[in-house]
Amino acid sequence: MNELDIIYNIKKIIKNPSALNLNDDVFFDKKKKLLASIDTYNEQVHYLDFKYPDLIIKKAIRSSISDIISKGSDPKYILLSFSGKKKDFSSKNIKLIINSIKQEQKKFKFSLVGGDISKSSKSSFTICVFSFSKKIIQRNSCYINDDIYVTGTIGDASIGLEILKKKIKTDQKSKNFFLESYFAPKLAFGFHKELNKIATSSIDVSDGLLTDLKKLITSKKKGFIIDSALIPKSNYFKKFVSKNNISNYNHLFNGDDYQILFTSKKKYRSIIIKKAIKWNQKITRIGNITSNKENYIKYKDKLKKIINYQGYIHSFE
Repeated sequence: MNELDIIYNIKKIIKNPSALNLNDDVFFDKKKKLLASIDTYNEQVHYLDFKYPDLIIKKAIRSSISDIISKGSDPKYILLSFSGKKKDFSSKNIKLIINSIKQEQKKFKFSLVGGDISKSSKSSFTICVFSFSKKIIQRNSCYINDDIYVTGTIGDASIGLEILKKKIKTDQKSKNFFLESYFAPKLAFGFHKELNKIATSSIDVSDGLLTDLKKLITSKKKGFIIDSALIPKSNYFKKFVSKNNISNYNHLFNGDDYQILFTSKKKYRSIIIKKAIKWNQKITRIGNITSNKENYIKYKDKLKKIINYQGYIHSFE
């Protein structure tokens, strides 16, 4: 059984419409204008070890508020639960964690309002984020012929993780860039305020570009086509794959990017360009929603049916 199987079974006992039938990453009570999400990050699952506590908490916070941002809303409050061993709670580590939280509060305009601390054999963070909004951009509300957009660049965090695992090597400048992309993803903060004006659906890229794009399409009457050449890649990424003579596919679809993946009507193309300039935000149109039942990727002018979506899914088998 995997996480999708478990969610499918939990859906059967959820009656509250604010849960959005568990088809989204958030809870949204429209009457009370309340928006909330929760995420857990475990050592050796979501991060390798507790060597960099200040960076791990940054990653946990940014990936948590990414869910709220991708709905077009601002993170307002967070509750933080932290567990770990005795050495995890050293004065040095706690100071590093607190300093990082202060930096993130200032950057993303939220407040830490409480939480819980407990002892365990491995470190773990659980973060609950609250926001207030009149409406949100839901995940499964795109239309046939909508354009598909993604913010920022894709694939850098995947390389950063492989560097941490010591599976690949690169020069120090590139190493620093990829590690920063992994630990402190550059969220499309600011631009997210425009989503309610231009987007028909949205999600953050956490589990992988193809996997998360597939989550946008729940109707059997819809599909998507994206162009691999249009997927935004950093100059560091391009240089790395070229120098090492490897395929882009090795890292493009593995996740941990935390960019906003959204769909929009064609009539908003010029407006989106203006909004990108306004917020100094890289935004790339990579494909469109189709009436096909299958999903395709364009590679060197040829359409290939997507079979392997890569990405990440929790499995309990």
